[in-house]
Amino acid sequence: MAALSDRLDRLVGKKSADALAAAFKLATAGDLLRHYPRRYAERGQLTDIAGLEVGEHVTVMAKVVSVNKRQMKTKRGTLIEVSLTDGKRSLDCAFFNQPWHMEKLKPGMSALFAGKVTAFRQKLQLANPDYQLLDGDTDPETGAAGPSAVEEFAGGLIPVYPASAKIQSWQIAQCVQQTLAVLDDIEDPFPEELRTKLGLAAYDAAVRSIHRPAEWADLETARTRLKWDEALAVQLALAQRRQASGARPAPACPPKSGGILDEFDKRLPFTLTAGQVEVGAALAADLSGEAPMNRLLQGEVGSGKTIVALRAMLQVVDSGRQAAMLAPTEVLAAQHARSLAELLGDLGQAGELGAAENATRITLLTGSLTAPQRKQAMLDAASGAAGIVVGTHALIQDKVSFAELGFVVVDEQHRFGVEQRDALRGRAGENLSPHVLVMTATPIPRTVAMTVYGDLETSSLRELPAGRSPISTTVVPVAEKPAWLDRVWQRVREEVGKGHQAYVVCPRIGDEEDAPTGSDDGRRPPLAVADVAAMLAGGPLSGLRLGILHGRLAADDKDAVMRAFAAAEIDVLVATTVVEVGVNVPNASAMVIMDADRFGVSQLHQLRGRVGRGSAPGVCLLVTEMPGGTSTRERLDAVASTLDGFELARLDLELRREGDILGSSQSGMRSGLKMLSLLRDESVIADARVLAQALITDDPELSAFPGLAHMVGQLVDEERAEYLEKA
Repeated sequence: MAALSDRLDRLVGKKSADALAAAFKLATAGDLLRHYPRRYAERGQLTDIAGLEVGEHVTVMAKVVSVNKRQMKTKRGTLIEVSLTDGKRSLDCAFFNQPWHMEKLKPGMSALFAGKVTAFRQKLQLANPDYQLLDGDTDPETGAAGPSAVEEFAGGLIPVYPASAKIQSWQIAQCVQQTLAVLDDIEDPFPEELRTKLGLAAYDAAVRSIHRPAEWADLETARTRLKWDEALAVQLALAQRRQASGARPAPACPPKSGGILDEFDKRLPFTLTAGQVEVGAALAADLSGEAPMNRLLQGEVGSGKTIVALRAMLQVVDSGRQAAMLAPTEVLAAQHARSLAELLGDLGQAGELGAAENATRITLLTGSLTAPQRKQAMLDAASGAAGIVVGTHALIQDKVSFAELGFVVVDEQHRFGVEQRDALRGRAGENLSPHVLVMTATPIPRTVAMTVYGDLETSSLRELPAGRSPISTTVVPVAEKPAWLDRVWQRVREEVGKGHQAYVVCPRIGDEEDAPTGSDDGRRPPLAVADVAAMLAGGPLSGLRLGILHGRLAADDKDAVMRAFAAAEIDVLVATTVVEVGVNVPNASAMVIMDADRFGVSQLHQLRGRVGRGSAPGVCLLVTEMPGGTSTRERLDAVASTLDGFELARLDLELRREGDILGSSQSGMRSGLKMLSLLRDESVIADARVLAQALITDDPELSAFPGLAHMVGQLVDEERAEYLEKA
């Protein structure tokens, strides 16, 4: 018999074990059994072809419509063309120099086909796919099987696993069957009393049913149990983190009458929105106490989070403490430092001629400062001369010290891991923990807030300040309508002719370090800043002043480019996503996003938020070669249809693979969510959160529940291992 810790080569053979390890990093029986089916097919139920993505490896059940053989013109040999259908749409298969498929595939047959989706002449295609027949006799050469392929699965439900070119779904199913056949009963991490109270199936039965369900009802019972395991493990880990973060008190920073905050508020040239006032009051109350504030501030692009954060920082400075602001990139850190300095004016010029009476100092600290600059910045932080220190991850290095750090603001929280945030929490001095505010312009559905950010209280800014201009967004399908690309560059020239500026965003830099690797999905490499800038300068935008910005420029060069663009000395800035957040140039009115299909929904929303920040309306053009009818095009159409970031955040969650939400950059729990749906399982997550808090309050170390403690330990070990690997 076998245990979950047994290595796969002992259970399924070296060849299959090597393929599973190479494709999915599965090494043990437990790893394989947590590689759950992506979906289930029922005999006669065909896969929806319209939902396929170009570039992804898929397994589809489809019916053969026609099989044709012809001679290739450009290459010697034959081409077998197979047309498949799901009853609504067609999908082509192409077999090169493999004439025997003519004998195996006949019109009317159903089969499982597996391969990478490519686009050929604006149609979806599988090139040289593997397949397993669901009609006919077993073929000894190809491994294609007949009715027994269905009969192997109880009740005729066929699990379709996440697969790859190295190992197909039906081969994974065979490995799972071999493993389950020799596996001992799996110990249940839930105590019997708790499992009964929740009405959940036993863990061993759930694991077996998820891979070999007798019927749909068994499948749902198994799913419910496995969702609870994932939800409770995450929520217990978060409850322990909340308790640990509150173990050390924070410095109380109550408001001070007549201080720098009052003076700043008197000078504000605009009225705060109702949301800014409400959130500001919540932050002020949190900062006034000794319980460490751990709050997430989410808000639409341009909703005024920076002002809210600055007012909170000034309250802390009034109390004699320092505030640190952490940004994910040097470009954004420098932008924040400039923005804060502009907002404060002489209130941020302590030590300079003409400074206000109760002024503070803003210091920028990044990894690429010159040695003298870095030495001075570190001295400002350590001596307390700087009330506000802005920087990148360099701020959490051990050798950077603060005089009296009371408050940490982390911008664009999704770019940081929890360990980085925890490292900052330890910088307030002995036995003290600073207050922490994390901000994001990517609106977050409630279930994600409870899971990814479950150790934080959440505040939202939904209202945009008065004066923001509308942004129109259009999808430009250049493969179908190539002439539209000429119109894109005409539109950019028109905006520049009106005295405005434009961004052109590309997925890649275009140097040797990010040179594209080979691709077999039929797509060309993503467009690069260097290539596009050269093409524009010598062609459709010749005569305009073009600039280039990307993450591998030297810090001084990046800063110089951004200053020149802000000063309207550059007409068109060709950049990577380094301009995604924080960049504020009100005169920029147009953005062209090349290969827009290679960006996520939230990222596209973030990018277009860089335009329409002044008096002129903004225009955003999403350029793509993806064919119509694909889910990728539907995603782009959705972005073009609304400016509501909260609606797009939900759409983003619908489109992303479950389990991608807890990425390594966020919390390291790469394999933490495989069954739990952050879109559909809100009630399970909410109930698990309440239960976890009660368990941790009574028993912080889970001493009375060793199974649950082990479950959490596995999760945290994964998280730490992933973080160290990333670092």
